[in-house]
Amino acid sequence: MIVKATSKDVEEIASLALKLWPEHDIDELVEEFQQLLCKNDACIFLAKSNDQTVGFAQCQLRFDYVEGTQTSPVGYLEGIFVEQNFRGKGISKQLLANCQSWAKENGCSEFASDCELSNTASQSFHKSAGFVEANRIVCYVKKL
Repeated sequence: MIVKATSKDVEEIASLALKLWPEHDIDELVEEFQQLLCKNDACIFLAKSNDQTVGFAQCQLRFDYVEGTQTSPVGYLEGIFVEQNFRGKGISKQLLANCQSWAKENGCSEFASDCELSNTASQSFHKSAGFVEANRIVCYVKKL
């Protein structure tokens, strides 16, 4: 079952998100998701199985340029995660479908996402979900 997250779900979301983004701190994620859940241009969906949260998807509206798109706003899949034991059951595709519907309801005619070049599992998911690769980039940074 897929449900829209509320502020009461923030701890569960952060716990799952920590598995997706382990370089972050749980308190940092709790604060970030609390803020996101208060915004009209962001939404988080949860996958539930027997009252257990087994996955989440975070989407937002992006008003800046999104690689490969021609409209604004663009619905954007910021993150998606399903617990290992629940993968291969179509849960991530259900989460994605909810994100896409939400974006369409919010005036989007395009939906986008990204992943690290080394994340071949995510690349496979995106391709199987109908995404078309728009570009590959290498990002640089230096201290001033």
